[in-house]
Amino acid sequence: MAALLVPALAIVAAAFLYPVATLLRMSLNEAVSGGAIREAWTIANYVGFFTDSFYLELTGSALLLAGTVTLTSLLVAYPIALFLYRWDSPWRGPLAVLTISPLLVSAVVRTYGWIIILGDRGAVNSILRGVGLAAEPIRMTNNWIGVVVGLTEVLTPYMALALIAGFGRLDRAVEEAAMTLGASPWRTFVRVTLPLSLPGIMLGCLLCFVLAISSFITPRLLGGGRVFTLATEIYEQSMLNLNWPLAATISMVMLVMFGVTLVAYGRLARRIG
Repeated sequence: MAALLVPALAIVAAAFLYPVATLLRMSLNEAVSGGAIREAWTIANYVGFFTDSFYLELTGSALLLAGTVTLTSLLVAYPIALFLYRWDSPWRGPLAVLTISPLLVSAVVRTYGWIIILGDRGAVNSILRGVGLAAEPIRMTNNWIGVVVGLTEVLTPYMALALIAGFGRLDRAVEEAAMTLGASPWRTFVRVTLPLSLPGIMLGCLLCFVLAISSFITPRLLGGGRVFTLATEIYEQSMLNLNWPLAATISMVMLVMFGVTLVAYGRLARRIG
């Protein structure tokens, strides 16, 4: 039986372990002027990363952005996913497809669409000025707000899919029993529905958090070079500054963050399981 695992292990080694090992080796090299790389075995890049206030603030900003986008995606997707999970209708399938249909369009195209919608003369500002809520255009691009809006739209279909897949423990009979015993609809949701849907919430939050913290296109375009994330910094160091060892170091830090997130998810999943 162990021999059956050999092909899978070979694929994992070739597609994941070898690239990660190469990335780790690159992070231990030294960058010299002109974009050259000197082979070495040094942790100077890691020391520089964790002692530089810029990179510490950048990491905190990336975590805050990922957490905010994860929360907003959850707030948007949860009612939709719960409705689709409970609705027993022939239209359930088409509506589910409609929910995830944004995934059929490139994130680049959707991001450019948000640049137009959120621009000074876009639809949002036109509506706000038309109803008298804003005298001047509100800046919603090239800043943090635009990135949050764009990433929320990009990641909401992923959150909805994860929620629907994790709603297996929801039982309508339990909710009806709680209401029969005198619980109000809000109390039933807080004490019954929400706890039973925690596995789906955790799965969706894990997926969206990882995707948000590693996103590049949307922060780069909607941020206009003013919203910095770990992914955009990796691009800056590798493609513009030609500092591949530092870019590899930041990549390894992100991988460690992903690993910590997965471990935390596993422990929480066992607790609520």
